Amino acid sequence: MAEQISAAEFQQKVLNADKPVLVDFFATWCGPCKMMAPVIEEIAAEKAGSAYVYKVDVDQAQQIAAQYGIMSIPTLILFENGQAKKQLIGAQPKPAVMNLFN
Repeated sequence: MAEQISAAEFQQKVLNADKPVLVDFFATWCGPCKMMAPVIEEIAAEKAGSAYVYKVDVDQAQQIAAQYGIMSIPTLILFENGQAKKQLIGAQPKPAVMNLFN
């Protein structure tokens, strides 16, 4: 399951992670974000053990969203070794999201 994390947890859980991390920047009021939720959950289940999947609410973590230039949601960013490596903006099909890991 994709765990929702706070801005305070971002450094430890994302930037200091020992595996790739997919972060779903979303908002509770966002329709496309709600459409993506089941896809994100499937990916979290499939990647369990090889990658982490977290959700960050942009309304609750505005500083983190600004730091990564989040202008549209949902935005998915793959982090590796504490660095943002790949990004997708908007609702995407599962294969497109899975390609972030390649």
